[in-house]
Amino acid sequence: MARINTNVPSVIAQENLKRTQSELGLRLERLSTGLKINRGKDDPAGLIVSERIRSNINGLEASIKNSERAGSMLSTTESALAEVNDLLNSIRSLVVEAANTGANSATEREANQLQIDSAIESITRISNTASFGSLKLLNGSLDYTLSGLSGSAITTAAVRNASFLNAASLKVEVDVVASAQVGALYYNGSTTPPGVTLSSMTLEVAGPRGVQVLTIASGQPLAKVVEAVNNLTSLTGIQASLINNTAASGMVFQSSEFGSDAFVSVKRIGGPGQPDNSWNLYKFADNAPVPSATPFAWSALISSNTLVSAERDDGKDVLALVNGNLATGRGLNLSINSPSLGLDILLSRDHATRPSATPTEFYITGGGALFQLGPDVSAAQQATTGIPSMAASRLGATLLSGEVQYLSSLKTGQRNSIAESVRRGNFADSTDILNKAIEEVTGLRGRLGAFERNVLETNRRSLQSQFENLTASDSAIRDADFAFETSRLTRAQILSSAGTSTLTLANQQAQQVLQLLG
Repeated sequence: MARINTNVPSVIAQENLKRTQSELGLRLERLSTGLKINRGKDDPAGLIVSERIRSNINGLEASIKNSERAGSMLSTTESALAEVNDLLNSIRSLVVEAANTGANSATEREANQLQIDSAIESITRISNTASFGSLKLLNGSLDYTLSGLSGSAITTAAVRNASFLNAASLKVEVDVVASAQVGALYYNGSTTPPGVTLSSMTLEVAGPRGVQVLTIASGQPLAKVVEAVNNLTSLTGIQASLINNTAASGMVFQSSEFGSDAFVSVKRIGGPGQPDNSWNLYKFADNAPVPSATPFAWSALISSNTLVSAERDDGKDVLALVNGNLATGRGLNLSINSPSLGLDILLSRDHATRPSATPTEFYITGGGALFQLGPDVSAAQQATTGIPSMAASRLGATLLSGEVQYLSSLKTGQRNSIAESVRRGNFADSTDILNKAIEEVTGLRGRLGAFERNVLETNRRSLQSQFENLTASDSAIRDADFAFETSRLTRAQILSSAGTSTLTLANQQAQQVLQLLG
């Protein structure tokens, strides 16, 4: 066949050359960009998967940076707290030194007080100035804010962490189910004659702070025994009082603190002329309620085994439900620790000893330091922690004589200054406040350290592993394989050269018709 109007071989050669040129362009593009997918048509499904992976990778990169920055922030906070710790230890050593009044002059104690004042002011200054960038760390701006707190039920409340779960506030309900108790031993004063000791005796009185021995003369009013015991309260941790304020009703020895760590032990270790059973002490049997009504019905309580003979009694910790969860009790203190809520509460004595009281409630309305740990902004991938103020007026909250006292009370002219402690002959209150302040600071350091080590660092390592795996997956989908692409490029180059030559031959075929025209 010899046709010249339509050169079919040329058309076929052109189409194949066009395909080869397209293939050549594709390979050159992939080799120049290093990507297998440069536009949607290259691999629609692969592009969709790759973009999703890239979104995850970007989120992971931001999360890794968040964890690293949070770690830097907490390290800065911890270094400031270490300075506060050193200052508190310094103050404690100065108080212990000042308590040695027999060997220190008033001038030396005044010098110690000046150092204490300076250290307390430095603690407050660190609280006000410690910062990370423009973020204040220890001035209370990263603490939680509370509202509706009933002072008659809760003395102090410190929130460690709280999850609001997209709510504006978090309600906290505290329901006391078992009362806190002191250790208590009861002595029957309805003897003959009533309200006096029947013989001389020597008593060993022991409590959480130590042991002391008292010698009581025969015929002494019980009020004198109460006075003698209370004069040694700072040494024993035991205080005494008349039952119903009447000597004939008897007397009670009580630990000055509540909780299982508090106890009272009273033993008769000597006394002539009277059998031992003339000094019988009783305690309330386990789970037996202590009556508040008067008079104190000795015979009824003993016959019903509500009162049982004893030489020692231990206190009991408060037992309470916080938002339906059983909290850990220690004396008047409650503690709960869960991912959604962690807090420490000091209950008032009245509320902690009345299980029948109406549950008290308050609200956590905001605050705290929130850390974004994951690539998605959701409560499940966030963690919060509270960093309270380290100002001296907030540290060392201790319930003393029915009043909460702080580290600032150790300054000159305040209730627990060296001069006032010497005047009262009582340095125990000062050391109690300092011990509580040191416990708060070291506890916060430990909590932040645990958060940095067990949350932030493990989270960063986990995110880094995810980042590496997702990056590898995205690379497998999207990046060009240069070995494969160069081999395909070589093939396309050869086909392009062959196609060009073939097209030339196809175009020359039409000229053969001229030979027929002779």
